Amino acid sequence: MKSKYIIPIIASSLMILSSCDDNLMEWGKDPEHGAVTGAELPLALVEKISRYEPLKNYSDFSLGNGIGISLYMSDAAYRKIVNDNFDEVTPGYEMKHGAMVNSKGEINFTNVDAFIAATKSAGLTVFGHTLIWHSNQNASYLNGIIGPTVIPGSSGTNILDLTPIKNGTFTGWTTYNSGKGITTVANSGLTSTSAAIQLASSASSSLPYSLQLTSPNVPIVTGHNYEISFYIKSDIAGKGRISFNASLNSQYPYKDWMNTGTGTEAFATTSSWQQVKIKLAPGDFKSGSTTFQFNIDLGYLPNVTYLIDANTLAVVDLDAATGPVNLVSNGNFNSGITGWTKANGAVDALSAGTGATNVYEGSGSMKVVNATSDATNQWKTQIQTTFTSALVAGKSYTISYMIRSEANGSVRCSTTPGSLASYQGDQTTTTAWKLIEWKITAKGGETGFGFDLGGAAGTYYIDNVLVTDGTSSGGGATAPITIEKTDAEKTKIIGDAMTDWISKMMTHYKTSVFAWDVVNEPMKEDGTLRNGTEGDTATDYFSWVKYLGKDYAVKAFKLARQYGNTTDKLFINDYNLESRLDKCDGLIEYVKYIESQGAQVDGIGTQMHIGLTTDKDKIVQMFQKLAASGKLIKISELDIRLGTATPTVAQQASQAEMYQYVIDMYKKYIPVGQQYGITIWGVSDNAKEHEYWLPNESPNLWDANYVRKHAYKGAADGLAGKDVSKDFSGELVK
Repeated sequence: MKSKYIIPIIASSLMILSSCDDNLMEWGKDPEHGAVTGAELPLALVEKISRYEPLKNYSDFSLGNGIGISLYMSDAAYRKIVNDNFDEVTPGYEMKHGAMVNSKGEINFTNVDAFIAATKSAGLTVFGHTLIWHSNQNASYLNGIIGPTVIPGSSGTNILDLTPIKNGTFTGWTTYNSGKGITTVANSGLTSTSAAIQLASSASSSLPYSLQLTSPNVPIVTGHNYEISFYIKSDIAGKGRISFNASLNSQYPYKDWMNTGTGTEAFATTSSWQQVKIKLAPGDFKSGSTTFQFNIDLGYLPNVTYLIDANTLAVVDLDAATGPVNLVSNGNFNSGITGWTKANGAVDALSAGTGATNVYEGSGSMKVVNATSDATNQWKTQIQTTFTSALVAGKSYTISYMIRSEANGSVRCSTTPGSLASYQGDQTTTTAWKLIEWKITAKGGETGFGFDLGGAAGTYYIDNVLVTDGTSSGGGATAPITIEKTDAEKTKIIGDAMTDWISKMMTHYKTSVFAWDVVNEPMKEDGTLRNGTEGDTATDYFSWVKYLGKDYAVKAFKLARQYGNTTDKLFINDYNLESRLDKCDGLIEYVKYIESQGAQVDGIGTQMHIGLTTDKDKIVQMFQKLAASGKLIKISELDIRLGTATPTVAQQASQAEMYQYVIDMYKKYIPVGQQYGITIWGVSDNAKEHEYWLPNESPNLWDANYVRKHAYKGAADGLAGKDVSKDFSGELVK
């Protein structure tokens, strides 16, 4: 169960859980043993229970336990109970995508490898849990890779006049050979509303200048560096180059057009947008040159149609004193975060951001980690800087910045000092880079400003901070372009991410894990398939079905079989099957669908997080339905709630009876050949095991002091198929 969905448990009412959570089997810090565990059992019963052998000795099938890795590795008493009583262990959280995959999509196997080595030495097998689920994903990474592409604007003022391009007149531009045509096409550029230059080569085109568009004369300043750039794509694989007029020492200089390091003259094009960028140094120009022209030559190949985004075609003087005057001395963070400090006693983490995903432009950004959410006190996480000069009363200023967060977040700006403060309204942030602008009229004397990030916990990256009053010596850079990915692109990207994740997990654990929950909780309560529109604000929520459709599980099972062993047992797993028989029916039908599409499902897991009032007749009906599927059947996460952390003797007896009943019915209605086994979810009632999962509860077989409960006897008798204690000899304590 996800802890945020847990509601107060009332023993006298039927509880229908909204989800399993293995998400948080990695429990918190260990309180001291010796917690109150409820009424003490009669001594005779205690002695009986103490004489029982380890649980696994009574089982004819795999007996498992759902555990937390760190607790198993660090607590000797806990570990001994697991080793002595069970055949198989299921890590509650640590084998999931969210635990193993970092922000770059890389998998860290270290912790699980150490755990598997330890359990193997103890004679235990590990059940892999779980490959594909809508929760416990690194949702920030997955949402990030399908987020919009943000293309930075040019690095300075564009000195090309693009008006003739955008209106289709091409005034001042020259076509040496126009092939099948050179035209401007609306709504065909990088975005759905931007224009593009369309250039189509003829059927006989074979030389670069067979399709050529020549620029007007571009003025230059002696000693300055220049940059030419544009985005281009083609309907089929194409080829092009940039050439120059006689103003350059070489009309066809060998440049690294595509930043690939190849040093070749021509660049290749594909059906995807890519940038061509070339820099011209002062030494490239002939002495005395005051202008130059460049040619876009696309005539190498016949019958290719090219598109160049009109908004991105630019020539920039890299040495011109252009652009707005920035009142912040370090707004691009290319050399670190000098000049930015934490304020108001904030304990948040402040550092330089790195990596392509976390830097909008250039080589750095500012990274801020806010640990807590306080929507009414955003200033508690505040990062400040000072202006290069104080603001002037009555003057208008614009504060702009690029920001992204690893999950949905919130930001606002505020000016300093506090006596002169102005406050921006709260702005939402997402995993995609976003341009935010705030226009203010100065009160006069403001000396700086800050980012207030205390409203929503999370990790934030900020770049390209600009504070200006509009003063400029030559205009601004071209604006950034945001391109949303198409549904087809998102499907491919997420499909590739699933392939990467499952293939690497199955390959890495091919010799150590032989049974897996491949798909977890695919069904809604009414027995229909989740479709990704259910909604969840958790930061680890990501719905694979939303992007891959109904066949997401087909793909997952095929991948698990392809990269694992042919003999691996692959399961689908869900909850509330005993309380919602329509959900049980829906899951069985979905298994049939998965197999109709060529995948193989070996087993069905029923979680069975139940209580004393769970309908026993429905438990029987569930097992009958599951048996009829012909699949291996596993009780995957069995625990029985009592509604209290201090149960009475009567409650403990009822719990023991319910454990025995569930096991009896499993053995009665699931044919032996379909009995994969039973996994008890958790070891004891100790609070450290229930910080997130069923807090203030007592659902397990050992009490808070690791002492066997009455439930232990119920489970053992169920596994043995009889009252084991009837065979005990000798006097019992009275």
